[in-house]
Amino acid sequence: MTGWFSPVLLLRLLWRVVLSDLFGQYADRRLIVAALDTVQEDELVRRAQQFLPGRDDKQLWSLDPGEDGAVWIDFVADLGDGFDATYAIASLLAQEKLSVGGHELKRGQVLVMGGDEVYPRAAPETYQRQLRDPYDWAFPDPNPGLVKGPPVFAVPGNHDWYDGLVLFLALFCRKDHMHLGGWRTHQRRSYFAVQLTEQWWLWAIDAQLADDVDQPQKEYFLEIAKAMPDNAKIILCGPEPGWLYTGKAGNKALSVMSYVGWIALKQKRGLTIALVLSGDTHHYSRYVADDGNTQFVTSGGGGAFLHPTHQVEASVDLDRVKDGYSWLSGQIKKLTLGSDTKGKEAIYPSKSESLSMLSGNFAFVAYNPAFAMVLGVLYWLVSLTGRLLPDDIYYLAPLLLFSGFWGYTRNQEGVGIKTLLVSAANGLLHSLGVAAAAGAVTWFNGHFGDLGAWPRTSFLLYAAEMVAAGGLVGGSLFGAYLYVTSRWLNMNHNDAFSSMRRNSHRHFLRLRIQNDKVTVFPIGLTKIPKRNDWRLNTQKMGEPPPAYVAASPLKPELIEQPFSVS
Repeated sequence: MTGWFSPVLLLRLLWRVVLSDLFGQYADRRLIVAALDTVQEDELVRRAQQFLPGRDDKQLWSLDPGEDGAVWIDFVADLGDGFDATYAIASLLAQEKLSVGGHELKRGQVLVMGGDEVYPRAAPETYQRQLRDPYDWAFPDPNPGLVKGPPVFAVPGNHDWYDGLVLFLALFCRKDHMHLGGWRTHQRRSYFAVQLTEQWWLWAIDAQLADDVDQPQKEYFLEIAKAMPDNAKIILCGPEPGWLYTGKAGNKALSVMSYVGWIALKQKRGLTIALVLSGDTHHYSRYVADDGNTQFVTSGGGGAFLHPTHQVEASVDLDRVKDGYSWLSGQIKKLTLGSDTKGKEAIYPSKSESLSMLSGNFAFVAYNPAFAMVLGVLYWLVSLTGRLLPDDIYYLAPLLLFSGFWGYTRNQEGVGIKTLLVSAANGLLHSLGVAAAAGAVTWFNGHFGDLGAWPRTSFLLYAAEMVAAGGLVGGSLFGAYLYVTSRWLNMNHNDAFSSMRRNSHRHFLRLRIQNDKVTVFPIGLTKIPKRNDWRLNTQKMGEPPPAYVAASPLKPELIEQPFSVS
């Protein structure tokens, strides 16, 4: 699993974010791809309809309903991180059938990847090791020389954009159809629409890094909407669950999805957007709209580190979405967290499990020794300042440390009184931490060596001692800070769990489209095999047989009872 608090990785990601944000504004590859994709509007529609049965004698794949009249779709998001979790979910997705909760579920005839196909950054080696290898091994290609195979479509997330979308386009939008194990790519742009049945369509948005829908993308969905029947129904997929981010300053993810929905409804008033899907947040949660039908589902469990659920709100007020083009503002005012007949909330993991796991931050130093060492270096530098400016350190140390934590917290949580107070508390506590670490080192040297006085203290030895002591004290304080703010102040939820790199509670969605109704089966995998639990599949177990199997069979389960929209 990616070590998100690795200092080298943080510097690399910072550089990537700056570059991708800059060039995303001045060299948006969505515009370039659209300019090169010089096809007529009817060809865009034909691509969206290419999998309908009987449309073309030379079809590469057909969404033929089964004997029960059902078409099956799989949705997975936030994959391509640690091998164990990514491969375990890929293995479940690849099997022809899964027996889960008393239901026999067929493999999706289309696989939709909902964003962040690779972590932590887009690079050839990460796409190969963390996406292609696990999926190739989970679903060994039965026909490597043929294009025919179940389609895979992908939405780019922010991590796919960190190279300006270069590799994502090269892999998923290529003309010659990439083979991802037994799956085949078909999309030509980073956004797409697919007609699944005569009534049901899937729309997927690329919002880049700036929560923006470019003009060619608007025109694309406008043409698709024109070709849809008046009673069509849409499954809308976006790269971020904006309904979870309504309180996050500057986040426009919900407005982007709402705008695209407005494009559809503007053209065909009889259209229905019945299901909204997203990843980006690495837990499962489901909200029900006050229209009584539309469901908003977050499912980012394809392999990346687990996100908490203890902060998930019981309801979300959507009145703040007032952009003038909102499908939401006309139809939906409020979302309520789903639950079953016994009152069990539609989240995974449960809030009690989430809080229990949060306490792992008290072992922050053990999880993130390199970051703790950086804090130790900071402690050492502050202590040196105290030795050089003994009369000024009492206000300089808190001021310096406050400034550092203010910048960090403001970037994570935005500007506000809470950010100011938390940063001030951190500055004070870490100033005391520096004093405690320096005092402990001085005491140790005074009692166990002739190194107590500053003129005679070895500079390098003192540095090593302060880095070690400061890393232990500073890292422990930082872990406690993440625990307190995530549990009681509704802050730092991402960092509190990325610091621990938990790979449990993986999940994906399996959708059954039957007549006028979509039934969603949320499939969870609570326990993930460890690296030494995998074995070569010499007995060819499974259909198809994956390259590796777990020593103990995987135990998928229903996160909650299947729910339907129509």
